[in-house]
Amino acid sequence: MILRKLKVSLALLAMVWFAVPLTETYADSRYKLLTVAHRGASGYAPENTIAAFDKAVEMKADFYELDVQMSKDGELVLIHDTTVDRTTDGSGAVGDLTFEELRALDAGSSFSPEYAGEQIPTLGEALDRYRGKIGVLIEIKAPWLYPGIEQKVADELMKRNMDKPENGKVIIQSFDHASVQRFHNILPSVQVGVLTYQAQDLTAEKLQEFAGYADFVNPSLNLVTEQLVDQIHSLGMKIHTWTVRDHSLVDPLIQAGVDGIITDYPDYVPRNSHIQ
Repeated sequence: MILRKLKVSLALLAMVWFAVPLTETYADSRYKLLTVAHRGASGYAPENTIAAFDKAVEMKADFYELDVQMSKDGELVLIHDTTVDRTTDGSGAVGDLTFEELRALDAGSSFSPEYAGEQIPTLGEALDRYRGKIGVLIEIKAPWLYPGIEQKVADELMKRNMDKPENGKVIIQSFDHASVQRFHNILPSVQVGVLTYQAQDLTAEKLQEFAGYADFVNPSLNLVTEQLVDQIHSLGMKIHTWTVRDHSLVDPLIQAGVDGIITDYPDYVPRNSHIQ
């Protein structure tokens, strides 16, 4: 009788366990998953602005991701597109406008009237404002348009003694893998990642090549499989995938074993561990 009751109890326990959503089963220290706020918490505030970065901190993301380009007069500015047309009230190429001209643009109203007057920030402003509060994932955009941008990003980090981040809170990434290598050669102490949306970048040969200089391989989420994650891990690298804009996409990525999820909505990712 006692044995039968024990079996029934164990069966009920198993039913409860498997009924728990995956995001809850992983909400403990055994699974270290990082939340990366894409262009800040850009689902809730205008991308690549102080408002979006503040929101990322408020939502307790582990990292905020930003896109860095260069103004005509050499200032490192935070904007995703190579033109200002989509996200501001201006028009033209980022590299054809001076910092003063870029700063005068409204980078918030296109998202919501609530954010009217939000400005395009500089990399230095973001580093100063959030240092010690949240990790930063810096994407170098279109580096072929901005010769020397890798050195300028490195200079901004060195100026703030952020070039030897033992806590791992600074990562540089780019779709331009030659740019990633150039940055790595300048500051080998800073972690770097390669971005890709192409399956041909994820062959065994390419992953082995990346392992020679990169700490992360960060592919589009549609390319992520458990096998790919295992391959990347076996080479001593980690994987942060992008861009989650649908809550239903989170659990499959967790099940695949990714190390980080880059998302416009930081609250979509379960809070289970934090960078130390």
